[in-house]
Amino acid sequence: MGILENKRIVVTGVLTDDSLAFPIARLAIEEGAQVVLTGAGRGLPLTRRAARRLPGEPDVLELDVTVPDQAGAVASELRARWGSIDGLVHAIGYAPARCLGGDILLADWADVSTAIEISTFSLKLLAAAFAPLLGDAPDGGSIVGLDFDSTVAWPAYDWMGVAKAALESLTRYLARDLGPRNIRVNLIAAGPVRTMAAKSIPGFARFEEVWDGRAPLGWDVHDPEPVAKTAVALLSGYLPKTTGEMIHVDGGFHATGA
Repeated sequence: MGILENKRIVVTGVLTDDSLAFPIARLAIEEGAQVVLTGAGRGLPLTRRAARRLPGEPDVLELDVTVPDQAGAVASELRARWGSIDGLVHAIGYAPARCLGGDILLADWADVSTAIEISTFSLKLLAAAFAPLLGDAPDGGSIVGLDFDSTVAWPAYDWMGVAKAALESLTRYLARDLGPRNIRVNLIAAGPVRTMAAKSIPGFARFEEVWDGRAPLGWDVHDPEPVAKTAVALLSGYLPKTTGEMIHVDGGFHATGA
């Protein structure tokens, strides 16, 4: 019996099998969970294609976080289907090109607001839509978000770093307000993994060049399994009193100096 046996999990952010959310969905299914994926817009056919590469080919529901009514519609469908859900994986992030690259002064508010709406506010949107279902989970609900530790300034990350810093703060406030409903909210601060999203970040190779050498446990940018295993642990009942945390899965890089 897997540690997610009989649990029902919603996983966002699977675009292809290169997405960091893909191995999370796969491992959740292998550990016994029923999983539903969400996809949006022009990426929806890609998400459906990725679903066919997962055990059991989970259903894909349309959910665009820039269309607020869609989150409520998905929540209503899952209420009718399952009654409640046990977990939600937030793996959504996007910033226009001018928000990245090494000069934070270039982006205007239209670009920045897009980055914040999709990368940060979307967590609040999903939490609000799915909280009633998560709150009805027999063992409490768990929201797990994917992060890149933004307590420091990174090369080229710019406004995405600002959006992630806001995500970290939002997680703490959501943990405060959803805790009384027995819903945990945590982030995984992952080391760099060579996903499709990472490849679109200018200067990503600079992270790859230094990470493995500085991480006490080492780091493989081609291996998403440590992140997937941590996500599954957070979705399980094994961390019932952990909330508002940013858990580093980075080989220990964050703890080292120059």
